[in-house]
Amino acid sequence: MKPARIIAALATVAGIVTAALYVTSDANVTPPPPAAVEEPASYIKAEDIIQYGQPNRLSLQSSVVIVMDDREGVMLYGRNVDRPRPIASLTKLMTALVILDSGLSLDEQIKITRDDRDRLRGTRSRLNFNAVFTRYDLLRTALGASDNRAAAALARTFPGGQEAMVQAMNAKAQELGMTQTRYADSSGLGTGNVSTARDLTRLVAEARKRQMLHILTTTASFRITDRASGRELAYHNTNRLLRRDSWDIALSKTGYTAAAGNCLLMQVTVANRPLTIVLLDSWGKYSRYGDANRIHQWLQKAERRVPHILTARASPG
Repeated sequence: MKPARIIAALATVAGIVTAALYVTSDANVTPPPPAAVEEPASYIKAEDIIQYGQPNRLSLQSSVVIVMDDREGVMLYGRNVDRPRPIASLTKLMTALVILDSGLSLDEQIKITRDDRDRLRGTRSRLNFNAVFTRYDLLRTALGASDNRAAAALARTFPGGQEAMVQAMNAKAQELGMTQTRYADSSGLGTGNVSTARDLTRLVAEARKRQMLHILTTTASFRITDRASGRELAYHNTNRLLRRDSWDIALSKTGYTAAAGNCLLMQVTVANRPLTIVLLDSWGKYSRYGDANRIHQWLQKAERRVPHILTARASPG
């Protein structure tokens, strides 16, 4: 091979090696610019959803509703959002938040005692007396399965006991600006546990900062182990929407008492839009899920109604 051809071949090889280094090397080497820059996905402002989405036509069965656009902090839909209502087991989200913020060991083993039984409503539990569970497993059961005995055990073993736990829950509510919220126990069985839809959006925003609460509230099914007997208990999350592929749920809690009706709060993403949804006092057995699905469908249709010319090319800062 002639010298000129050898030089050209070496140059070609060198070029290939250099290009490969841009892909495989971790060195601080600036790669060549891409051939084309992809434009950011379109973003529809909350105000346009309200204007063109006709939220007044949204027919829901819950007497208290809020749908909050978390990206802009704008309420897309509201009904009686500042009316205080009993919140049933939505209370347990604050219970878990206080436990996590306390720094108590989640590995500590806690024995279930007769002091943990529900004397108010007589609700049942699969957590037998003298069974032993870690604090982490009790949190999972209180949040995912909405078990009242688990919530009671968490409060009983809080420093200072149930009374100190409730004080800490009310102090946290005040810290978060939940001015119309009051807690009376750790499970939500008492009618003294009251809040508003607007207050609960503040609780959701704070809870979303804890990755563990995402895991604990959105795992569709889980198992816990009685450390005394080795027996395993299997549970399903009380929110049936977690078992549907159409929902992207980051935080969840259900609740029910006769006084509160059926309740549901969620932090979700619909059509690339992060939302907080709170539904209180929904009386039909499945109406809270029906309302959530109606909100989901309404928002998707609302985005299609917004004139294309109004669509911003990037999300707000």
